[in-house]
Amino acid sequence: MSRYDNYGWAPYVPVAERRAKAAKKMDQLRKKGASIQPVVIEGKTIAQSFWGKAWCTHLDSFGDYSNRLPRGRTYVRNGSVCHLDIGKGTVEAVVSGTSLYTVTMSIQTLPMSKWKTVIHRCKGGIGSLLELLQGKLSDAIMGIVTDQNDGLFPSPREIKYQCTCPDHAGMCKHIAAVVYGIGARLDSRPELLFVLRGVDHEEMIDTDAAVTTAIAAEGTGTSRRRRLSGASLDNVFGVEFDAGEAPNPLEPKAEIAAKKAATKTVNPTAKKAAKSALRFRATPLAIRKLREGLALSRQAFAAQIGVSAQTVMNWESKKGPLKLQAAKLAALQALAAKAQEATAL
Repeated sequence: MSRYDNYGWAPYVPVAERRAKAAKKMDQLRKKGASIQPVVIEGKTIAQSFWGKAWCTHLDSFGDYSNRLPRGRTYVRNGSVCHLDIGKGTVEAVVSGTSLYTVTMSIQTLPMSKWKTVIHRCKGGIGSLLELLQGKLSDAIMGIVTDQNDGLFPSPREIKYQCTCPDHAGMCKHIAAVVYGIGARLDSRPELLFVLRGVDHEEMIDTDAAVTTAIAAEGTGTSRRRRLSGASLDNVFGVEFDAGEAPNPLEPKAEIAAKKAATKTVNPTAKKAAKSALRFRATPLAIRKLREGLALSRQAFAAQIGVSAQTVMNWESKKGPLKLQAAKLAALQALAAKAQEATAL
């Protein structure tokens, strides 16, 4: 009996069986040195951040895609996107179906004329990398960067794609799953949108405005926050350090507050909580116990820290010491202080 004897369709393969085969294949590739980056989604919400939601909403808005993309939602939700890699103008992915299929997408980089127009229209509205990458922008700026015709997202005519599956439809469900997978990936790595479009996101930062704000707010929490505009992306989303290392001079507000509380507070309960936060060591077990102690799902816990649920899952399942970015460590310390204070009350 041929693979397509059932009225021209391949026989149904249960999701669990497909995922098991895909996981085995991905493990084999990892052992050969490949960097496998799966898309993992908890619950039904595919994208949670400003950039992730904006990506999905933008592509959903086009008539050419509206009838095709829904086919991929189930696939991306059930973990069928086994690998997704985003580069300049390219997306490469492996999707689990009846077999493992390779999806490649070519996305036109943003024309320089359009990019310069976006920068000009946003001038004075973005003061730091943190604001930009977390999508904490004014409605006016958000409207500019997500404009259907003149914003940062590609139009359907700028996207070409192909899949190794036997489905000859214009956009198969595997390609649709990858499109949504990109939105999910932007939750944890929003800078990849700019990489994909071939532009430098740091050019959007209004340096003069950031410096003026920093001087006006010298000595305040706002001053420290705005100074991030002069830092590289590494200090916001990239640099990781061991919890035992010397503190970063660009310490997040939460960590500064915790240190002040530990040394100056006169409230015994608050002082104990603050000291506990500073002693908190971000190990896989400690993070899991902290999350469970707060009775939070991975998704809810991730939202508190500003990461994806997949990141929390990776932390909790990793063997050996963790290295965390300064902002993430500070957020964990703040949650540890909250948990300790609640316990002491």
